[in-house]
Amino acid sequence: MSDLSSAQPMVDRPFDRPDLYAGVRRRRMVAFLFDVVMIFVLTLIGAVVVFFLGLFTLGLGWFAYLFLWQGVALVYAAATLGGPRSATPGMRALGLEMRVWNGGAGYPLLAVAHSLLFYLSVSFLTPFVLLVGLIDTRKRLLHDLVLGTVVVDTEAARRPV
Repeated sequence: MSDLSSAQPMVDRPFDRPDLYAGVRRRRMVAFLFDVVMIFVLTLIGAVVVFFLGLFTLGLGWFAYLFLWQGVALVYAAATLGGPRSATPGMRALGLEMRVWNGGAGYPLLAVAHSLLFYLSVSFLTPFVLLVGLIDTRKRLLHDLVLGTVVVDTEAARRPV
């Protein structure tokens, strides 16, 4: 059995390397849009599954529709952002990855907390969340600050200091 943590080398002291944050804000926004489309497609597939589940359970399975997209989004985050690459497919496509404050990779519980805090902060504090992202030198949003995470450029993280 291989150790998944060795698949991604740690970024040594990400707070001391400004090169890790070049162009991150813009790419992060595009990655978010890509991931929203992916979650939408997966939710549509899940809706078909729930429909047939409801038929087989005489309507009881249709209660899953109440939390379908939220469940898909959390599983998507846990499996991708909390996976060995510490990035969603949108982030990987744009050369980004999430790291914790000491440079370590993310893990599924952190990814779920990251997603929940993101959706809650955007729902209740949208202007403040955006202002934090514009003034923070590491391009972090409010939920990144609370959880001690950073989103870094993957290529820059692989270059030796």
